[in-house]
Order: sequence, then C-alpha cells, then structure tokens
Amino acid sequence: MAERKARVERNTLETQITVEIDLDGTGKSSFDTGVPFLEHMMDQIARHGLVDLNIVAKGDLHIDDHHTVEDIGITLGQAFKQAVGDKKGIRRYGHAYVPLDEALSRVVIDLSGRPGLMMDVPYTRGAVGGFDVDLFEEFFHGFVNHSMVTLHIDNLKGKNTHHQIETVFKAFGRALRMAIEMDERMAGITPSTKGSL
Repeated sequence: MAERKARVERNTLETQITVEIDLDGTGKSSFDTGVPFLEHMMDQIARHGLVDLNIVAKGDLHIDDHHTVEDIGITLGQAFKQAVGDKKGIRRYGHAYVPLDEALSRVVIDLSGRPGLMMDVPYTRGAVGGFDVDLFEEFFHGFVNHSMVTLHIDNLKGKNTHHQIETVFKAFGRALRMAIEMDERMAGITPSTKGSL
C-alpha cells in the first residue's frame, strides 16, 4: 500500500500554516499554533483517529483566533485530501458516538468528494477559557470544503461546553479512522457506483 502522507503549506497575509499528516500513523501529534484549546482538540483527532498530525501556525492572534482556526481547518482539509489519494479500497463511511460524563456526540462522515457540513451543537456557553466556541464551525467548514467530505456533527446531550466540544472531536477522530480504513473486500475498488469519488 502506498504511503498515505501529505505536507501542505498555506501562506496568506493573515496566517502561515504547515500541516503534516500520516493517515496510517499511531496517533502522535505536535502543535505550535498559539491557540491552546484548539491544540487540545487536534490532539483528540490524532489520538482517536490514529493519524499522526503536526501543525505549525502563525496567525494574527492579536486580532482574534478566527483566521488562524479557520485556516488550520482549510490546510488540514487540503492535507487530508492529498493523503487519502484515490480512495480505492477504503471503507468511505465512518460514524461514532462518544460520551464524556453528561455529554454525548455523534459524528458521521462520508468521503464522498462532495463538501457538506451539517453541525448541530447547542453550546451551553459562548467561550471556553477565552476561546470562542463558534470558531469550531468555521474550522469544520474549512475542513470539509477542502477535503471534499460530507460531515454530520450532532451533540445529542451536554451541559458542560468543554465536554460537548471534546465529545465532538473524539467522535470525529473515531469516524475518520473508520472511513479511511482499508477494507479487504474492497481491495483496489472505488467504493462508489460512479467509479470515482
């Protein structure tokens, strides 16, 4: 099997970002973004998705976190799309339910080649440790638009906003892991009646 790795750099007047990803990793990660709470969530993706992930970002954090968070999502999506390749032999679909104390989230993903995000997370607070939780939707929009996946995210229960968000990211990692797994019965076959994704 070919290595499913990618390294993408994205440079704008607002951010300079480098993402390295290995879809067949062991869950190792390193981050230098200036946004600690986002790094905590990225670690969930790596650990539960069993992907190796290195992200370095320099952004206009003196304004706010918006551009940095969104552009990390964009660059991660670009790297993921490059690493996953032609998608032959993968499962394509993934889903996961993850609880954390009182919170429960469900994430379903389709590596469809069509970008789409449906996200329903009724946060109980607007910020966690100074981080604006609305930015997570910007992150996921950036990811789906550039990875070309369909993603459904639902927080089904939760009172603690940190728990709500962490269950989303853990479930996202688990769903991603399922979708990119190789399926012996699909070896060499594109998992679509169209013949391409």
